[in-house]
Formats: sequence, structure tokens, C-alpha cells
Amino acid sequence: MANPQGARRTPLQAFTYWGAVVGVWGLIFLVAFFAMFATDLPDVSKLNDVTRQPSISYLDRSGGLIAVRGSQYAPPVDLDKLPDYVPKAFIAIEDRRFYYHPGFDPVGISRAAVKNLSCMCVVAGGSTITQQLARNLFLTLDQNWRRKAQELILSLWLEMKFSKKEILALYLNRVYFGAGAYGIEAAAQRYFNKPASKLTIGEAALLAGMMKGPSRYSPVTATGRAERRANIVLDEMVRTKAITAEERAEAIRTPVRVSAVLANQRAQYFTDWVDGQVRALVGEPTEDLIVETTLDLPIQAAAESAIRSGVSGGKAQGAEQAALVAIDGEGRIRAYVGGANYGESQFDRATTARRQAGSAFKPFVYLAAMEAGRTPSVMVTDEPVRIGNWEPRNYTGRYLGDITLQTALAESVNTVAARLANEVGTGNVAAVARRLGIASKIQLDPSMALGAVEVSPLEMAQAYAPFANGGFLARGYGIQRIRTAGGKVLYDHNLEKRARRSVIGSPSLQYMNQMMREVVVTGTGKRARVAGYDIAGKTGTTSDYRDAWFVGYTGGFVTAVWTGKDNNRPMKTVSGGGVPAGIWRTFMAQALPRLRAQAIPGGYATPPAQEPDAIGDLLSNLGIGGGDAPPSPAPAPEQKAPPPRLPEEVPY
Repeated sequence: MANPQGARRTPLQAFTYWGAVVGVWGLIFLVAFFAMFATDLPDVSKLNDVTRQPSISYLDRSGGLIAVRGSQYAPPVDLDKLPDYVPKAFIAIEDRRFYYHPGFDPVGISRAAVKNLSCMCVVAGGSTITQQLARNLFLTLDQNWRRKAQELILSLWLEMKFSKKEILALYLNRVYFGAGAYGIEAAAQRYFNKPASKLTIGEAALLAGMMKGPSRYSPVTATGRAERRANIVLDEMVRTKAITAEERAEAIRTPVRVSAVLANQRAQYFTDWVDGQVRALVGEPTEDLIVETTLDLPIQAAAESAIRSGVSGGKAQGAEQAALVAIDGEGRIRAYVGGANYGESQFDRATTARRQAGSAFKPFVYLAAMEAGRTPSVMVTDEPVRIGNWEPRNYTGRYLGDITLQTALAESVNTVAARLANEVGTGNVAAVARRLGIASKIQLDPSMALGAVEVSPLEMAQAYAPFANGGFLARGYGIQRIRTAGGKVLYDHNLEKRARRSVIGSPSLQYMNQMMREVVVTGTGKRARVAGYDIAGKTGTTSDYRDAWFVGYTGGFVTAVWTGKDNNRPMKTVSGGGVPAGIWRTFMAQALPRLRAQAIPGGYATPPAQEPDAIGDLLSNLGIGGGDAPPSPAPAPEQKAPPPRLPEEVPY
């Protein structure tokens, strides 16, 4: 008789046996898996606690929101109060089998694996909404097997502990939407200035599309890419029957309007600048802060528009970058632009960059001369001059002969400025510049008289402020007050204000204003004139046209404009009276009516009646110019300017 123990198993018996073996070993594997990766799982007992960096909200001088830095959370939104297409948009694009899987999606993981293997790269992921929530709540963004395993364990735990509706609500209230916004409510407020309950289908699709990469698909910095991604979301919503084809078509026809402040990226250079000062003033924030700044958003918008149009118009001449700083007579910064395009370059040329001032430095030379006893009507001779081994020359290579100091400054004559600085002493000139607000290093070589000094636009604006405000020092500043969201004041600039310090006395102040008015009326700065306003200022152009400046002012308001290239290469005949003066005029023409600008303090000193005109007519007939740029056509007719006496500035 055969041994029953040696009998072959039937197929059913074999399946049962090997199934039990696999099951036992599978159970052992699962126990080992959980034991290995669950030993250092994060604490899940504080699921509802929100830990984040405090946010800092920056307001302009009228209370308008400029920017929010740091994390921004809004109160959790009730899922039942959202339009049903809002959560469905996220499910359609992120996890269409959300309601049917146990926390991970084998189908989605398999599909992603096939795609990735087919190209030997990572082009698709298989994470479910539950896995994304686990990652956002408890884990880091490290890409390794331990983190992925822990993500899977936590996803299963979330599915056992919460309902699908609760998981979806947690996800929408915690996911990051870029620009410091966490959660659907904060994102709706940040991008569309509305509550999440008021989101349209198109807006919901746009926000859902950002989940692939908040920065890459931002409606602010990547408008086209965000729009294309939103269209993909709408297609998936139709496919999952979240919306109808007609609703999709209507959503595409309806424009999505992003918050005006975010869309225009207003004052980002300024926000970067003051953001670095907040912690120095009040320490590391432990709660949300409100920073009240000196900026004026409408004026800021005009400044940014003027910079964009000026650089665009000056590209043919090589004007690649520009910066603008405008301050009032107290030093409050009202507009601040550090470059032509913040999205392309965050380097701040308003304060970080140091460029040679060129002839825009000459007012400090002339002020030192006025304080030494000279007057605008003093006669000087424009002729070749040698100071040590240095022989300064005029741009035209010609000399004007006997002229007044007023004409010499108006026409930016180099030889006269060099001789003046040598006579009064370059040390005294440097002291004047320091007294008025130049903080950068000032070398005392004779060439400093012609602006061989590296400065920032902010320095130049604050150094010209005493000419505009009656002779008082005005250090530029951007933060007025810092308070907590609860109202506790941590810093107030007004409490630190001291008695105003006079840095220019009479009659030197009146003389300087008289001469710098003439720069705009008949000299190198004619293009900066704004009809109906008392304007004064000075152009500046450095060697080989590497830098071009116009710094001008009216009563109690100063604006400094610089143009050039970041690599310090020459532009094509861009002078201070060209692109910079054009930017200045475009900006000031919009800003001055809002400012209700007054006349420059000290009265309007008219130039001598006959002498300058006679000299100007003679030089014009001879075609001779001594300014800081080569000859060029007269200003455009719309400026209603009188015929120029010395047509040496480029009007473009």
C-alpha cells in the first residue's frame, strides 16, 4: 500500500499550502517593514497644531498692502461652504481615485513607474492626496526610500483615523500655494482678493494646477504656463464629470484676474530692502507683524512704469538697466525701483550697486565754492587746465572762454569744476558731500571733481534733499512703524526723530538752487523740465557712457535716476540729459500732481538778464558746447522749450 504522506498534493491543496506560506512570510515582511520604518515616525498627536514662521505684512503710507513675506495662514475653510467644483478640481488633477483607494493608489503608482522607466527619468509621480497630506503635515521633502515608506505608513494611518471628507478638508487647508500662502483660503485672498467660497471655476482650476509646482505655475511670475496648466485641469474636470463641457468653455472665456499688487509685483526691490531691516530693529519675529512703510503705491507704480518704458526706449543705445529713488524733504522714501525687471534680476541697483556719479557730483564742488565766497555771477575761464599730471578736458574738446559759474554748471564744463575743486580743496568738497548724505568712500584725487566717486541712487537722492527742503539733512528711510497683528507697537520712527540739522546755509543754498534751476532751463537737463513746476537738478555722464544720471528736485521732493549696464560696459552715447532725464520727467509728470509740490524753498532766483543770454547766443551760433556729453539735437517740440544755447545733450 502507498504511503499517504508521499501522495502528491492536489492543485487546490498546493495553492492553499503555498498561499499560507506566502501569507506568513508576507505578514513577517509587513511586521518587519513597519518595525523598521515606524521607529522614528513623527509625533502625530499634534495634527491640528500649525507651526510656521510669522508673516510680515508691508503697508504703504496710506495703508495699502504692498507685500506679505513669510508664511500666511487663514482660518480653516469649511468644505461644505466651498462650491463643489473647488475640491473636485484638486481631485481631478491630483487624485481621481481618491474616494476608492486606501491611502495609496496601486494603479497610479504603476502608471507612474511605467512612464518613468520608459524615459529613464522622473516625469510622473503616484502620490495620492492622502500621501501629499502626510508629507505636508509630518515629513520633510527629502527624496529617499525611508521617507517614502513613512509617507505610506502615515497615509494608511490617516485613512483609518479620518473620513475622506476630513482628509480632503485637511489637505485644502494645509497645502502650500506659493507666495507664502498656505491653504485654499489664504491662496484665494492672496491671488484673487476674495474668500475661497467665491472662487470661480477658472480660479479653482488655476489654484489646483499650482499643485504641480507653486513657483513654476504661479499666475504672477509664469502667467502663460499657469494658464496652460489650468486648461489641463479643466479638461480633467470634464473627464471626471466635475463640470460640463459648456462650463469648461465658459471658464476659458472668462478672464481670471490676479490681485493687482501681485500681478504687477509692485515694490519688490523696496520690500527686499526693508525686509532685511525689520529684524535689526525688533529682532526675530515671534508673531505676525505689520510694517507701515513710507512708500506711496500710486507714485511707486508711476516710477516702475517710467523705468520700464525708459529702458525699453533706450535699449537701442545699450541702456539695459535703471534704478530710481524718490524721497521727500524729511527723507521718507516714496518710490524705490532697483531694476528694470524684478522677475529677471533681483539685484538691487538702488542701494546695493555703487556706480560713478559723473557730473551729478559737481553740485558738491560748487557748494564748497559758494561757501568759500563765490557767487553764480563770478566770471571764470573755460580753458585747458593741468592739475599735477592730470589734464581734464571737456567732452566736445572745445573751450568756452570767459563764462559765469552759473553757465559752467548749467553746461557741465569739466575744466571749471576741476579748477574749482583744486582751489577750494578736494578735502573740503568731500566734507560737503559727507555733510549732505554721501556715505560711500570718497577719494580725494583731483578727478573726484568730475564724479570719479562710486555712489548709490539712494545716496544721491538724500544728498540732494537739502537743496530741496531748505538746507536740512534728510537721511532716506523706508520704515515708519512696526507693530504686531494685535496692535502692539514695537518700533516707531517718530520717536527717534531729532531736531532737524541744517547742512546748507544762506546765501549758498539760494545760489545753488539758482544755478541748478538753470541746468534745467537752458543747460544739460532741459529734457527733465515739467511744465508749471519749479524744477532744478543736475545731469551726470561718466567716461565712455558707462553711467548716466539725472538727479532733480522740486520743493520738498527729490528723485535720482541712474541708467547703465550691470557689467559696467559702455552704452551708446547715453548721457544724463538723455534716457535718465526722460525717465525722470515721465515719472515726475505723474507724481507731482499727487504730491501737490511747492516751489523750491528760498525763492526763485532769476539769472542775470543779459550776460548769459548773450554768451549763449554767441556759443550757439558758433556750434560750441562744453557739457558732459557730445552735441545732439534740441529737445522734442512737446517740451515747449526755448531754443537751446548749447545743444550738447542727447535727447533720447
